[in-house]
Amino acid sequence: MTKIKENSTFNANREIVLNECPVTYVMNKIGGHWKPIILYHLLEGSKRYSEIKRAMPHITEKMLIQHLKQLEADNLLVREAKPVVPPFVTYTLTEAGKELETVIEEMAKWAYKDIQRQMPEPVAKI
Repeated sequence: MTKIKENSTFNANREIVLNECPVTYVMNKIGGHWKPIILYHLLEGSKRYSEIKRAMPHITEKMLIQHLKQLEADNLLVREAKPVVPPFVTYTLTEAGKELETVIEEMAKWAYKDIQRQMPEPVAKI
C-alpha cells in the first residue's frame, strides 16, 4: 500500500469528508468486499489465521494479510503472536470491533430479506 504524505491535498480532502460524513468514515474503516466478512467471522471469538482462511476459501493470502493489517491499524482487531515454533497467532476483535456487531448483523438481516425479494414467485402447480 502506498503511503500518503501527511500534508497532501488528498489527505486534507479525506479528513474534511470524514469529518462531515460519518458513513464515509465507517466505510473507510470497514468498506470493501473482505473486511466485513473478516469481522463477521471474528464476532464468534478469537481465531487463528488458518481458521479465518478456512472460513473464507476464496480470499487470497495476500488480501487476507493486507486486510488483517488494515483492521489492526484501525484498532478494530488485535493480533497476538506467541513466541513458539511454529508461530501461534490469534486475531481478536477490540471493543471498537465488537461494537460493529449490530452493524454487521443488520447487514446480514438486510441481505436475507433482499435475497427473498429477488427470488421469483414459486410456480403454481396445475
